[in-house]
Amino acid sequence: MIGKSFVRGAAMLALPVLLGACNGDLWLTDMKQQPSVGTWQKFSSDSLGGDTIPFRGNPQGSVPTTGVAVASWQVSYGSGVFQIDSLAGVPNPIAADARSLEVGHKAYQINCAVCHGDLADGNGGLRQLNPAYGIAPSLITPMTGARTDGYIFGMMRNGRNLMPSFNRIPESVRWDIVNYLRGLQGRYPVKTGPVGFPGQTGAALLGASNVGPTVPSTYNKPSTAGITPKAEKAADGAAKEGKSGGHE
Repeated sequence: MIGKSFVRGAAMLALPVLLGACNGDLWLTDMKQQPSVGTWQKFSSDSLGGDTIPFRGNPQGSVPTTGVAVASWQVSYGSGVFQIDSLAGVPNPIAADARSLEVGHKAYQINCAVCHGDLADGNGGLRQLNPAYGIAPSLITPMTGARTDGYIFGMMRNGRNLMPSFNRIPESVRWDIVNYLRGLQGRYPVKTGPVGFPGQTGAALLGASNVGPTVPSTYNKPSTAGITPKAEKAADGAAKEGKSGGHE
Protein backbone atom coordinates (compact mmCIF):
# COMPACT_ATOMS: atom_id res chain seq x y z
CA MET A 1 0.00 0.00 0.00
CA ILE A 2 1.11 3.55 -0.64
CA GLY A 3 1.37 5.70 2.41
CA LYS A 4 -0.50 9.00 2.80
CA SER A 5 2.76 10.89 3.20
CA PHE A 6 3.97 9.61 -0.18
CA VAL A 7 0.73 10.67 -1.94
CA ARG A 8 0.89 14.09 -0.30
CA GLY A 9 4.50 14.54 -1.35
CA ALA A 10 3.82 13.51 -4.94
CA ALA A 11 0.96 16.00 -5.14
CA MET A 12 3.18 18.82 -3.88
CA LEU A 13 5.84 17.98 -6.47
CA ALA A 14 3.28 17.94 -9.30
CA LEU A 15 1.72 21.29 -8.34
CA PRO A 16 4.50 23.54 -9.76
CA VAL A 17 4.37 21.63 -13.05
CA LEU A 18 0.61 22.04 -13.33
CA LEU A 19 0.76 25.74 -12.52
CA GLY A 20 3.61 26.22 -14.97
CA ALA A 21 1.38 24.93 -17.74
CA CYS A 22 -1.00 27.89 -17.30
CA ASN A 23 0.06 30.35 -19.98
CA GLY A 24 -0.87 33.94 -19.23
CA ASP A 25 -1.80 34.50 -22.87
CA LEU A 26 -4.40 31.74 -22.74
CA TRP A 27 -5.64 31.95 -19.14
CA LEU A 28 -7.07 35.43 -18.61
CA THR A 29 -9.07 36.42 -15.56
CA ASP A 30 -8.87 40.22 -15.46
CA MET A 31 -11.83 42.36 -16.50
CA LYS A 32 -9.97 44.28 -19.19
CA GLN A 33 -9.48 41.08 -21.22
CA GLN A 34 -13.11 39.94 -21.17
CA PRO A 35 -15.01 39.42 -24.45
CA SER A 36 -16.91 42.50 -25.58
CA VAL A 37 -19.07 43.59 -28.48
CA GLY A 38 -18.45 46.83 -30.37
CA THR A 39 -21.16 48.84 -32.07
CA TRP A 40 -22.50 46.94 -35.08
CA GLN A 41 -19.82 44.28 -34.56
CA LYS A 42 -20.98 40.87 -35.77
CA PHE A 43 -18.24 38.47 -34.79
CA SER A 44 -15.78 38.03 -31.96
CA SER A 45 -12.57 40.03 -31.86
CA ASP A 46 -10.67 36.76 -32.36
CA SER A 47 -12.26 36.05 -35.75
CA LEU A 48 -8.76 36.17 -37.26
CA GLY A 49 -7.97 33.10 -35.18
CA GLY A 50 -10.93 31.15 -36.51
CA ASP A 51 -13.86 32.14 -34.27
CA THR A 52 -16.93 32.81 -36.43
CA ILE A 53 -19.76 32.39 -33.91
CA PRO A 54 -21.95 35.53 -34.14
CA PHE A 55 -23.02 37.48 -31.08
CA ARG A 56 -26.65 37.42 -30.09
CA GLY A 57 -28.58 40.50 -31.19
CA ASN A 58 -30.10 43.06 -28.87
CA PRO A 59 -33.43 42.07 -27.31
CA GLN A 60 -36.46 43.19 -29.27
CA GLY A 61 -37.59 46.64 -28.21
CA SER A 62 -34.33 47.49 -26.42
CA VAL A 63 -33.07 51.06 -26.44
CA PRO A 64 -29.55 52.53 -26.20
CA THR A 65 -28.26 53.71 -22.84
CA THR A 66 -28.58 57.29 -24.07
CA GLY A 67 -32.34 56.80 -24.48
CA VAL A 68 -34.70 57.47 -27.38
CA ALA A 69 -37.43 59.99 -28.02
CA VAL A 70 -39.96 57.20 -28.62
CA ALA A 71 -39.25 53.50 -28.14
CA SER A 72 -40.44 50.87 -30.59
CA TRP A 73 -42.85 49.42 -28.03
CA GLN A 74 -44.54 52.83 -27.87
CA VAL A 75 -44.69 53.54 -31.62
CA SER A 76 -43.50 50.88 -34.05
CA TYR A 77 -41.15 51.51 -36.95
CA GLY A 78 -43.90 50.79 -39.45
CA SER A 79 -44.20 53.27 -42.32
CA GLY A 80 -47.97 53.65 -42.12
CA VAL A 81 -49.90 56.88 -41.69
CA PHE A 82 -50.92 56.02 -38.13
CA GLN A 83 -47.33 55.52 -36.94
CA ILE A 84 -46.07 58.79 -38.45
CA ASP A 85 -49.03 60.72 -37.06
CA SER A 86 -48.34 59.23 -33.63
CA LEU A 87 -44.91 60.90 -33.67
CA ALA A 88 -46.22 64.33 -34.62
CA GLY A 89 -46.47 65.43 -31.01
CA VAL A 90 -42.89 64.58 -30.07
CA PRO A 91 -41.19 67.87 -29.07
CA ASN A 92 -37.91 68.97 -30.64
CA PRO A 93 -35.29 69.00 -27.84
CA ILE A 94 -32.57 70.70 -29.92
CA ALA A 95 -32.39 74.48 -30.23
CA ALA A 96 -31.90 75.83 -33.75
CA ASP A 97 -28.60 77.53 -32.92
CA ALA A 98 -25.52 77.93 -35.11
CA ARG A 99 -24.11 74.54 -34.10
CA SER A 100 -27.33 72.69 -34.87
CA LEU A 101 -27.77 74.38 -38.24
CA GLU A 102 -24.17 73.60 -39.25
CA VAL A 103 -24.52 69.94 -38.32
CA GLY A 104 -27.94 69.80 -39.94
CA HIS A 105 -26.54 71.28 -43.16
CA LYS A 106 -23.82 68.64 -43.36
CA ALA A 107 -26.14 65.77 -42.45
CA TYR A 108 -28.78 66.96 -44.93
CA GLN A 109 -26.23 67.06 -47.73
CA ILE A 110 -24.99 63.57 -46.91
CA ASN A 111 -28.37 61.90 -46.50
CA CYS A 112 -31.13 64.01 -48.06
CA ALA A 113 -29.91 66.29 -50.85
CA VAL A 114 -29.42 63.50 -53.41
CA CYS A 115 -33.21 63.08 -53.57
CA HIS A 116 -34.72 66.29 -52.17
CA GLY A 117 -32.15 68.70 -53.61
CA ASP A 118 -29.81 71.27 -52.09
CA LEU A 119 -32.73 73.64 -51.60
CA ALA A 120 -35.25 70.93 -50.57
CA ASP A 121 -37.25 71.70 -53.72
CA GLY A 122 -37.18 68.10 -54.98
CA ASN A 123 -34.59 68.86 -57.66
CA GLY A 124 -31.99 66.44 -56.37
CA GLY A 125 -29.11 64.76 -58.13
CA LEU A 126 -31.24 61.80 -59.14
CA ARG A 127 -33.79 63.99 -60.94
CA GLN A 128 -31.01 65.96 -62.61
CA LEU A 129 -29.53 62.68 -63.84
CA ASN A 130 -32.84 61.40 -65.12
CA PRO A 131 -36.21 63.17 -64.78
CA ALA A 132 -37.83 59.77 -64.33
CA TYR A 133 -36.09 59.58 -60.96
CA GLY A 134 -37.87 62.72 -59.77
CA ILE A 135 -39.89 60.86 -57.17
CA ALA A 136 -38.81 62.81 -54.06
CA PRO A 137 -41.29 65.54 -53.16
CA SER A 138 -40.46 69.15 -52.44
CA LEU A 139 -40.07 69.89 -48.74
CA ILE A 140 -40.65 73.62 -49.01
CA THR A 141 -44.35 73.50 -49.85
CA PRO A 142 -46.83 75.14 -47.43
CA MET A 143 -48.16 71.70 -46.45
CA THR A 144 -44.72 70.41 -45.41
CA GLY A 145 -43.93 73.70 -43.70
CA ALA A 146 -47.04 73.28 -41.57
CA ARG A 147 -45.95 69.84 -40.36
CA THR A 148 -44.65 69.61 -36.80
CA ASP A 149 -41.01 68.92 -36.02
CA GLY A 150 -42.04 65.58 -34.56
CA TYR A 151 -43.79 64.59 -37.77
CA ILE A 152 -40.71 65.29 -39.89
CA PHE A 153 -38.58 63.48 -37.32
CA GLY A 154 -40.98 60.55 -37.57
CA MET A 155 -40.60 60.44 -41.35
CA MET A 156 -36.86 60.01 -40.94
CA ARG A 157 -37.34 57.48 -38.14
CA ASN A 158 -39.84 55.26 -39.96
CA GLY A 159 -39.62 56.09 -43.66
CA ARG A 160 -42.58 56.30 -46.01
CA ASN A 161 -43.30 54.74 -49.40
CA LEU A 162 -40.01 54.76 -51.38
CA MET A 163 -38.16 56.68 -48.67
CA PRO A 164 -36.31 54.23 -46.39
CA SER A 165 -35.90 54.64 -42.66
CA PHE A 166 -32.95 56.83 -41.68
CA ASN A 167 -32.91 55.53 -38.13
CA ARG A 168 -29.18 54.88 -38.54
CA ILE A 169 -28.65 58.64 -38.11
CA PRO A 170 -28.26 59.50 -34.41
CA GLU A 171 -31.41 61.06 -32.98
CA SER A 172 -29.74 64.35 -32.10
CA VAL A 173 -28.50 64.72 -35.68
CA ARG A 174 -31.97 63.97 -37.02
CA TRP A 175 -33.29 66.88 -34.97
CA ASP A 176 -30.48 69.03 -36.40
CA ILE A 177 -31.72 68.09 -39.88
CA VAL A 178 -35.22 69.17 -38.89
CA ASN A 179 -33.86 72.53 -37.73
CA TYR A 180 -31.90 72.97 -40.94
CA LEU A 181 -34.94 72.10 -43.05
CA ARG A 182 -36.89 74.81 -41.27
CA GLY A 183 -34.26 77.22 -42.50
CA LEU A 184 -34.67 75.98 -46.07
CA GLN A 185 -38.38 76.56 -45.62
CA GLY A 186 -37.65 80.22 -44.90
CA ARG A 187 -37.91 80.51 -41.13
CA TYR A 188 -34.32 81.78 -40.80
CA PRO A 189 -31.30 82.10 -43.10
CA VAL A 190 -29.12 79.02 -43.59
CA LYS A 191 -26.23 78.10 -45.85
CA THR A 192 -27.02 75.92 -48.84
CA GLY A 193 -25.13 73.78 -51.30
CA PRO A 194 -22.58 70.97 -50.98
CA VAL A 195 -20.24 70.91 -48.01
CA GLY A 196 -17.69 68.45 -49.41
CA PHE A 197 -16.85 66.19 -52.29
CA PRO A 198 -16.31 62.42 -52.59
CA GLY A 199 -13.22 61.30 -50.74
CA GLN A 200 -12.87 64.50 -48.73
CA THR A 201 -12.26 64.26 -45.01
CA GLY A 202 -11.77 66.70 -42.21
CA ALA A 203 -13.81 69.56 -40.81
CA ALA A 204 -15.98 69.83 -43.93
CA LEU A 205 -17.75 66.59 -43.02
CA LEU A 206 -19.36 65.16 -39.94
CA GLY A 207 -17.31 63.19 -37.45
CA ALA A 208 -17.79 59.53 -36.66
CA SER A 209 -21.30 58.55 -35.66
CA ASN A 210 -21.81 57.04 -32.23
CA VAL A 211 -23.96 54.37 -33.86
CA GLY A 212 -21.71 53.79 -36.87
CA PRO A 213 -19.52 50.75 -37.43
CA THR A 214 -16.43 50.35 -35.28
CA VAL A 215 -14.94 47.43 -37.18
CA PRO A 216 -13.28 47.48 -40.60
CA SER A 217 -15.30 46.71 -43.67
CA THR A 218 -15.32 43.06 -44.69
CA TYR A 219 -13.99 44.18 -48.05
CA ASN A 220 -10.89 45.71 -46.51
CA LYS A 221 -8.25 43.45 -44.99
CA PRO A 222 -7.84 44.66 -41.39
CA SER A 223 -4.44 45.24 -39.93
CA THR A 224 -3.10 42.34 -37.90
CA ALA A 225 -0.32 44.35 -36.26
CA GLY A 226 0.12 43.25 -32.66
CA ILE A 227 -2.36 40.36 -33.01
CA THR A 228 -1.13 36.83 -32.35
CA PRO A 229 -3.27 34.18 -34.11
CA LYS A 230 -4.77 31.56 -31.84
CA ALA A 231 -2.69 28.74 -33.36
CA GLU A 232 0.55 30.59 -32.58
CA LYS A 233 -0.67 31.31 -29.05
CA ALA A 234 -1.32 27.62 -28.52
CA ALA A 235 2.12 26.66 -29.88
CA ASP A 236 3.78 29.27 -27.70
CA GLY A 237 1.89 27.99 -24.66
CA ALA A 238 2.97 24.43 -25.40
CA ALA A 239 6.59 25.54 -25.72
CA LYS A 240 6.46 27.38 -22.39
CA GLU A 241 4.85 24.35 -20.80
CA GLY A 242 7.71 22.18 -22.01
CA LYS A 243 10.31 24.55 -20.62
CA SER A 244 8.50 24.76 -17.28
CA GLY A 245 8.34 20.98 -17.06
CA GLY A 246 12.07 20.63 -17.71
CA HIS A 247 13.18 22.51 -14.57
CA GLU A 248 13.21 21.14 -11.07
